Amino acid sequence: QARSALGPALDKATGTLLYNVAARLKDPKHLGFLVGYIARREILTDLQLSAALEYVRSHPLEPLDVADFERACGVGVCITPEQIEEAVEAVISKHRAELLAERYHFNMGLLMGEARSQLPWADGKTIKNEVDLQVLHLLGPKTEADLEKKPKVAKARLAPAEKQKVAVVENGDMGTETKSLLEQLRGEALKFHKPGENYKTEGYVVTPNTMALLKQHLAITGGQVRTRFPPEPNGILHIGHAKAINFNFGYAKANGGVCFLRYDDTNPEKEEEKYFTAIREMVEWLGYQPYAVTHASDYFDQLYTWALELIRRGQAYVCHQKVEEIKGHNPPPSPWRDRPVEESLLLFEDMRKGKFGEGEATLRMKLVMEDGKMDPVAYRVKFTPHHRTGDKWCIYPTYDYTHCLCDSIEHITHSLCTKEFQARRSSYFWLCNALDVYCPVQWEYGRLNLLYTVVSKRKIIRLVETGAVRDWDDPRLFTLTALRRRGFPPEAINNFCARVGVTVAQATMEPHLLEACAREVLNEQAPRAMAVLEPLKVTITNFPAPKALEVLVPNFPADESHGFHKVPFHQTVYIEETDFREEADKGYKRLAPGQPVGLRHTGYVITVQNVIKDVSGHVIELEVTCTKSDVAEKPKAFIHWVSVPLACEVRLYERLFLHKNPEDPSEVPGGFLSDLNPDSLRVVHNALVDSSVRSARPFDKFQFERLGYFSVDPDSEEGKMVFNRTVTLKEDPGKA
Repeated sequence: QARSALGPALDKATGTLLYNVAARLKDPKHLGFLVGYIARREILTDLQLSAALEYVRSHPLEPLDVADFERACGVGVCITPEQIEEAVEAVISKHRAELLAERYHFNMGLLMGEARSQLPWADGKTIKNEVDLQVLHLLGPKTEADLEKKPKVAKARLAPAEKQKVAVVENGDMGTETKSLLEQLRGEALKFHKPGENYKTEGYVVTPNTMALLKQHLAITGGQVRTRFPPEPNGILHIGHAKAINFNFGYAKANGGVCFLRYDDTNPEKEEEKYFTAIREMVEWLGYQPYAVTHASDYFDQLYTWALELIRRGQAYVCHQKVEEIKGHNPPPSPWRDRPVEESLLLFEDMRKGKFGEGEATLRMKLVMEDGKMDPVAYRVKFTPHHRTGDKWCIYPTYDYTHCLCDSIEHITHSLCTKEFQARRSSYFWLCNALDVYCPVQWEYGRLNLLYTVVSKRKIIRLVETGAVRDWDDPRLFTLTALRRRGFPPEAINNFCARVGVTVAQATMEPHLLEACAREVLNEQAPRAMAVLEPLKVTITNFPAPKALEVLVPNFPADESHGFHKVPFHQTVYIEETDFREEADKGYKRLAPGQPVGLRHTGYVITVQNVIKDVSGHVIELEVTCTKSDVAEKPKAFIHWVSVPLACEVRLYERLFLHKNPEDPSEVPGGFLSDLNPDSLRVVHNALVDSSVRSARPFDKFQFERLGYFSVDPDSEEGKMVFNRTVTLKEDPGKA
């Protein structure tokens, strides 16, 4: 096309413009239009071409307003050298004082940028040359001082507490001291369209009604970002859902928008009330409040009305092929695809009235999806009462039919879903456009998976049935209820999702990365206490008081402004069995005969005087003497202890599975149930904890000094507390 106007030999600049327009133009219908402007030398620069591409992207409907297009692209605009000289002169005059002070260390790019903003269609090289000329005239040639590199200004280092504030999004909230969620959930989010500019998205289908529908949409939403989190209420949420919750709620919040919690309750056979409750509870536990809680069933009447309209428009038909006939690749086309509209309307009404049995009739849409699937089902017969609508319906809509229409009804701007739904994008756009209703944009992102676990409902049920785990909230699982029970703070899960980021590629992460996020948060949130898992009785024979003393222990030793708690210090204390040896090996620094240790927080050092054993030779008690630490020789170590303690049960967890991918037959030929770790749970029945935790409630969290982070389990009873170990204090190098 260009050669027919310019001849066979094209200059390099024109060739570059032609290459760019071909490479960057998403919709080829405007290619000839733009090439014409390049061939006529009316678009001469890449800047003009970028403006032209943006214009055609922003004006999807034909015909284009040519005069408006040419204005937007600077067609016919002639910039004289005098105009460039005047613009640069004005900019240099504005910054004259700083230029004289900083000379050639001044940011010359600022001058270029301001001059170009005044003359957007001027040639960039010409502006740069004029800036260089006028700066040289003002400052004269560069001196030796000008040639020296400008010293870098050292950035102020954040204190550890401030670093934590940057990393932690507290309850999903954006404070002035935290990164915005949009910044944390980086990646694809930055490429999203603005509300009302759906048509700028690649692959979005524009119809003659699109612009009018978008105008109505903006009038209803006021340009507000709207997202939704649409779980099926047939299972418990897991760590992958946490990413979806953070992305949907976080993206809306970061952009001043709202997020709906919409239950996709279109399959009454699998739905239970406990799932509805647990899902909302977990969303709120992660720190998010839905703008509205809705159900697909709220819209059953409207969806049915639209199904009738789809049939009337010749875009849907009643089919009698069996489920097994239309499953798999390349199923035979339906012999009922071209049945008359009136016949399909009557048969669909018969479906609604229950005149067909389950599997005897479906309503199918006339389209071919990305994966080659033909005519997806819109409605099927199910004689199952619905938890919200009762026996009103015996036909229920499918995901393919329901999801996009519910998004349309709620005026969702960004329908965010995982990558496996990409094959349904065409049906999403097709259905909204077939009914002439507002069409949102579906954006896909990669799932978040964790190694060493399973998350499917079917497999977790098998784990429960076989007794491998107790229930959905067993702390060895990675459901959100299980993570909460184990003691993971919601902020840690949010931070983990933010660090994983939102990308198109699937993310498969190691559990220790989630554990690292938990440590960061718990280090700031979990007050310190002392507990002993394997108690060894120690009697202080020269205890300095007739009754127990009170010792002040800081809740957070690194920051004593968070207060203290009191623990009793009696002549009988209990230490860890592993903190005593009868013979001190080389490198061993804790208690042994002839090797004293300090008792943390007491101000005393103890020295072994007598070792008492049972008949089998097992050490059951130590008799020691104590000395004030300010007069005793400094010991090699300080150990934790308890005195007048509370009895408790402690549950120590390890990975549930031995292999990274327990569902992969190449790794685990015997199936995931054969891969269970026999040591995934160790219960310490007779542990002791200091009395400062007496009033703790379920899910309260503590750092047991030197042992790890622990959370109060709901199984706790009066007189017998139960603690779950969330994570150890440091990462086990063997797990990394």
